[in-house]
Amino acid sequence: MPQKKTTMNTNTDIGRGYRLEPASSYSLHADAYTQAAWFEADAAKILRKNWQWVCHVEKTREPGAFVTVEIAGQPIAIVRDREGELRAFYNVCKHRAHQLLSGEGNTAFIVCPYHAWTYKLDGQLHGAPHTQHLQDFRKQDICLDTVQVEEFCGFVFVNLDPTAASLASQSGDLKSEVMHWAPDVADLTFGHRLTYDIKSNWKNVVDNFLECYHCPVAHKDFCDLVDMKTYKVTTYEKYSSHMADAGNAPNSAYDVSDATVKTHAVWWLWPTTCLMRYPGRSSMIVLNIIPVSHERTLETYDFFLETPEPNQMELDAIRYLDEVLQVEDIGLVESVQKGMATPAFEQGRIVHDPSGSGKSEHALHHFHGLVLDAYNADA
Repeated sequence: MPQKKTTMNTNTDIGRGYRLEPASSYSLHADAYTQAAWFEADAAKILRKNWQWVCHVEKTREPGAFVTVEIAGQPIAIVRDREGELRAFYNVCKHRAHQLLSGEGNTAFIVCPYHAWTYKLDGQLHGAPHTQHLQDFRKQDICLDTVQVEEFCGFVFVNLDPTAASLASQSGDLKSEVMHWAPDVADLTFGHRLTYDIKSNWKNVVDNFLECYHCPVAHKDFCDLVDMKTYKVTTYEKYSSHMADAGNAPNSAYDVSDATVKTHAVWWLWPTTCLMRYPGRSSMIVLNIIPVSHERTLETYDFFLETPEPNQMELDAIRYLDEVLQVEDIGLVESVQKGMATPAFEQGRIVHDPSGSGKSEHALHHFHGLVLDAYNADA
């Protein structure tokens, strides 16, 4: 049996076989998915340098509202200050590095639970007990380290890279496209969350999301829910759109006969955010892909609806996604992860349909190009 290589020392090896033309291209080398060193490259070159989804704007509308999150292993706090400006900081006290805020809520000041150092909502130190006798200590010289934050399409995003361009400038026509199909996205409200712990590399999760070549084999219910003849996938610089009409016949996924939204509209935003508008009432589902290690990924599915309580159609859609579609997809990506770790696999061919149909892997190929660009950015 051939012995599989266990380390790849150059970006060229990881992308060996990748071609700009998807019809002649191979996928990324399996080491990019199975080796811990390449997960560290993902964290350093992708996750800490690009825009990451945090929450819906409804959580941060009021002055003093705050949300905490971990991005690529870094603790971050997002807060709306008294003047209405949205701010983000490393959630780390400048005294002894204790976490400042936890969870979400509303506060007048940011108070460290360790020694009660207190910061204003703009991050400036406001008070520090028993420091009056310190030499060369000035409160005005101390401020929390800031992080880029942006409101975009009704959601809050952050970027750990202080030099990164704004999300609006990077994302082309994505905002206008989302607002065309979901003009009320900022007015929706949280309705439900699903969470998953997956034994697979995050890039396998993204790969699976970006193609419906597997749908007729693995997701027969889904292929009745949408009209696969209308499924169209289009790639742009930093995102891809996946559009299809709702199916007209009865299906075994969930009943959409009373749906007011008749389009299956999905957007993947580099690197880990997926916005989905399924047939039904007006809604938006956000799939947040959270890389944990080279062989473990967390997912959250947040459902934003017209009302806090899902109606029967939405309850059925949530059940279908949780009990059927996710079970199928998790089984697929976990099997792929195991297969990639064997000597039997190094790379696979990209299957390409020039018409851009859902039964094509050109969006997956587009994602691989972005990964390789990120790996090579500082080379």
